[in-house]
Parts: sequence; C-alpha cells; structure tokens
Amino acid sequence: MLIFCEECGQKLDIFDKDGVGKIERYKCEGCGETLTVRKDRQTASLFSPERGEGRGGKGPDGASKAAAGSRVLVVDDSGIIRKALGRILEGGNILKVVGEAVNGEEALELIPQLDPDVVTLDINMPVMDGLTTLKHMMIKSPKPAVMISTLTLEGASVTFDALKYGAVDFIPKPSQLNGKELEEQKANIVRKVALAARVETGAIRFLRSGGKAEGDLELPMRPPEAIFCLGSSEGGYSTLLKIVPGLRPDLPVAVLAVLYAEPTYVDAFARYLDDHSPMKVRRAKDKQGLLAGYCYLASGEEYLTMENRKGRFFLRVTPNPFPGRRGAINMLMMTVAEAFGEKSAGAVLSGMGEDGVEGLREIVRQGGIGIVQDPRTCLCKDMVLSVLKSLRIDRITPDHQIAAVLNGLMK
Repeated sequence: MLIFCEECGQKLDIFDKDGVGKIERYKCEGCGETLTVRKDRQTASLFSPERGEGRGGKGPDGASKAAAGSRVLVVDDSGIIRKALGRILEGGNILKVVGEAVNGEEALELIPQLDPDVVTLDINMPVMDGLTTLKHMMIKSPKPAVMISTLTLEGASVTFDALKYGAVDFIPKPSQLNGKELEEQKANIVRKVALAARVETGAIRFLRSGGKAEGDLELPMRPPEAIFCLGSSEGGYSTLLKIVPGLRPDLPVAVLAVLYAEPTYVDAFARYLDDHSPMKVRRAKDKQGLLAGYCYLASGEEYLTMENRKGRFFLRVTPNPFPGRRGAINMLMMTVAEAFGEKSAGAVLSGMGEDGVEGLREIVRQGGIGIVQDPRTCLCKDMVLSVLKSLRIDRITPDHQIAAVLNGLMK
C-alpha cells in the first residue's frame, strides 16, 4: 500500500496489514516526519504529521520546514539585485544562499561545485542569457529553477518559454514598493523558491515539444468517443506544458482542462500551447461544439460543463458563482463522469486546496480512469495529497509521463 508524506511528498510503500480502522505510525525517510495512518476499506487515510518530531511544521507564509536550509544559487548580472535577493531569501529563515553568478556560463560552472537545491535565474544577462542557461542546465545537471526577471510576467511568452525549458516557477523582480505590499512581495519570493526547492530533480527536464509540423494532414472533424479532463492550479502552467504537447492529435478524444489563473492569462496560455502542441488547443467558449483531437482550456474562475443536444456535446462556460470558493475542477469532472461514464479519465495535478477530490471520485465511481500527478513532481502538493488521502488511485504518475499514460488509454 502506498502513502505520501504531506510535508515533502515522499512515497512510502508500507506493508498492508489487516485491520480496518487500525491506526499505525511510520517515519518518512524524506523529511523525518512521523506519519499517522488510519486504514479504511478503500485506502489508507493519512492524518497530519505529528508536530514536534523530525523537521515538520510550517514555516513563514506556509512554506514547510522540510525546505529548511535549502541551498540557493542566485544568478543575475546586477550586483544590487543579487544582494537584494540574498537578503530576501535568507530573511525567511528557511533558505540559505550558497553562491552567486553574474551570468549563465558562470552558473553552469558553479552548479556541480555548490550542488544547490534550487537556482534563481534572470533572463537578460551577458555571455549567456537565462533561457540558454536553462537548456544547458536541464541537460547537464538538472536543478529546480525559478525565473526572477522583469520579463517573467504571468501570460508573457518568455515566461512560458522558461517553463517549457524546465523552470518550475516564475516571479517578477522585486519592485520599489513600500510597506505592506513590499512585505507581501518578499514573502511570495521566499514561498515560491522554498516550494521549488522541494520538487524532485528527476522531474526537471528540458521539454522538446514538437509543435505543429508543416504539412501535417488535417484530421476529419468528428465528435469525441471519450473525454480526458485535467485540473490544476499553482504549478499548473509547468505541468500542462509537460502533458498537452505530448498528446496524440489522432486520439478520438477531447481534452478539457481547468487552470486556476486569470482568464486573460489563460487566453495567452491557450495560444502558446496551440503553437507548441500537435493537438489543437482552444480557449473554452460557451456553446462550442466538442471535437476529437482538440484540447479546450478554461480558467478556474469559470464553470466548464457540457450540454447534450441530440447526441452531440457542446461546452457551457459560465462565471464561477462562488468566486471565493474553488470548485471548477469538481464541476468539470462531475459533468464529464455523468456524460461519458467509463469513457472518461480525470487527472488531478499540482495545486493548492482540495478541488478535484469529489470530481475524480465520481469519474472512478462511473467506471472511468483516475490519475494523480506524483506529488514529488508537484510545485504545490495539496490537491494531489487530498485525493490520495480520500481515494484509491492506481495511477500515480510523474508529470512528464502523464501524456504517455493518456495516449495509452485509447489503443
């Protein structure tokens, strides 16, 4: 039986003894937490780790002490920025700056020597820029990378390029803010870098997505025989970039994906994915007819459902009636389960909160396939750990292998 530590995401394969309702304790080899487990008839229910043992507990701004002492290499051509980032990162008391580099070439020399847990990278640098550095780093010595640049804004093409080349997250450079806004900005930088430091190195890779080749044959327009649905929030950009470009365009399937981001950013991301994916990617629109070979992307600020008109399915996109409550992934998966039953598959991906648990439960109950991203490859593990604590899921898959799993379902 598999359980996952909610602090570090470490997978533990424990001996499945008899005894429904029995409470047992295990020590996580990854972070030293004592994990309390209660067995029920379906799966193991994982309680919160016991505090006061190991390296557990929550640090500033929700960052886990599992990241305490994480080693950071700061790469930026500006000495002022390097010094400012160093103060910010070490000011949270959970990160340690172990080195600085003024360009990508110097960073590539330092990484094997310093063995950092995470690297922060600027985009514009002399000698070797940040994107080129990323490509070389992911091939030679993969490390979690966070882009910190004036160019890495949400929705910007260069930001998506960085994620495609292997970065796990992005942050705009600190600006000249005052008071509360500045403190919030500092806390966000510490939180994101600390989360990135916990992503398993094996999940970091330079993605060589082929995009649309010239002369590709246009496939006939046909209704889907099955539906794949994907749900993600924080860390979702990077995860979807590892999945959607790997899906076969000839699958008799429509893919419906929810990403918790503002609608204007989802618009830009849909266009980027379409340019870099063999499958056609479209922004989900109300009353749009579903077609096989297409991926439809919606914002978490919307409810994406389906309507059956004489055997043909159309999308319904409406504003989320509960803006302060996350439920868009559950809503999508429930409507897919009802309409397609055993010809549906759902994947809960990186993100905060618990959205997706009830929706994936319904897909599995209707005979469909449930998939969960391996938490060790998630930037934020909350959503996937919530599923694993509630459901028996057979397919726990690293992000870079999910596309192959989905492709294999329709052989």
